[in-house]
Amino acid sequence: MKYLDEFQDPDLARRLLDDIHATVTRPWAMMEVCGGQTHSIIRHGIDQLLPASVELIHGPGCPVCVTPLEMIDKALAIASLPDVVFCSFGDMLRVPGTDGDLFRVKGAGGDVRVVYSPLDALEIARRHPEKEVVFFGIGFETTAPANAMTVHQARALGVRNFSLLVSHVRVPPAIEAIMSSPDCRVQGFLAAGHVCSVMGVEEYPALAERHRVPIVVTGFEPLDILEGVRRTVRQLERGEHRVENAYPRAVRDEGNPAALRMLAEVFEITDRAWRGIGVIPGSGWRLAPAFRAYDAEHRFSVGGVRTREPAACRSGEVLQGLIKPHECEAFGTACTPRHPLGATMVSSEGACAAYYLYRRLDHAAPAEEATPVG
Repeated sequence: MKYLDEFQDPDLARRLLDDIHATVTRPWAMMEVCGGQTHSIIRHGIDQLLPASVELIHGPGCPVCVTPLEMIDKALAIASLPDVVFCSFGDMLRVPGTDGDLFRVKGAGGDVRVVYSPLDALEIARRHPEKEVVFFGIGFETTAPANAMTVHQARALGVRNFSLLVSHVRVPPAIEAIMSSPDCRVQGFLAAGHVCSVMGVEEYPALAERHRVPIVVTGFEPLDILEGVRRTVRQLERGEHRVENAYPRAVRDEGNPAALRMLAEVFEITDRAWRGIGVIPGSGWRLAPAFRAYDAEHRFSVGGVRTREPAACRSGEVLQGLIKPHECEAFGTACTPRHPLGATMVSSEGACAAYYLYRRLDHAAPAEEATPVG
């Protein structure tokens, strides 16, 4: 299968690992931004194959995980209203709010539906003009263009009973916040390839220069990640801090012009709260004034939401890369995928879910005891 089997070749992986081992002369810590990369790293044991002096820190790149608790509670309030059809991707249904989740709302009689595209939600609105149809628009720069296009299409078609509950976040301001933290240990970044396929790399050189960190745009297969690590290590060893594109089969420096035009028309940049982290200036999108009529927060009265995170959940520290999932006292005991305390154990891209799924219940094994990729 093109671009799958080729990028899981164990012989090529060993050659990349040999190069990394030969290059490293001192300890380095780098962060993979994307939750999809985290799952690939843990699934294939990449972190256990690397030299002990190379640490991979798991970043806040899971869109479900960083959706703020307040927004989850607003979703629950809207979904509970009569004559509302609340549409979402399936991974949001089990994310815990202060008191329950969307599955519980559905069980209590709410019309909560899993869809595969925001356009599916728009079609439901067209077929049921007597209902208010809301789509839960979450995610990074990868999902934002489709949601923007759907709102644009709703206005063009004159569909008035459709709205978007927007909780979109942006990666570069998150990197800025991470690097500005006094507790930051990150010395380099593996940037998310799918985000850069949309946005390009325009915002990254200034970050790399300001914080003197290499940023390598990286894919998601084992060889992609190893090549990203190899390039990052080489820059660190040389004292360099450049932006490199190690994912050219999907990423162009200028990104996707059509998607960028749609985002610029429908959304505007705003401050956004990240679950477990707090408000990051300029890190989100909201609907622009011309499309405000399609904003579910404006359409429905869901103010006065009071949120409460479980005291035992340390997902915020996991999202900031301050601890590994198994270092949380609740991990695998009070918090499991069946009974999650936080979104990082629910999401298919959450670090806690990855550690639980691939049985990383204790500290990682030393590199020399690990099994090669493949």
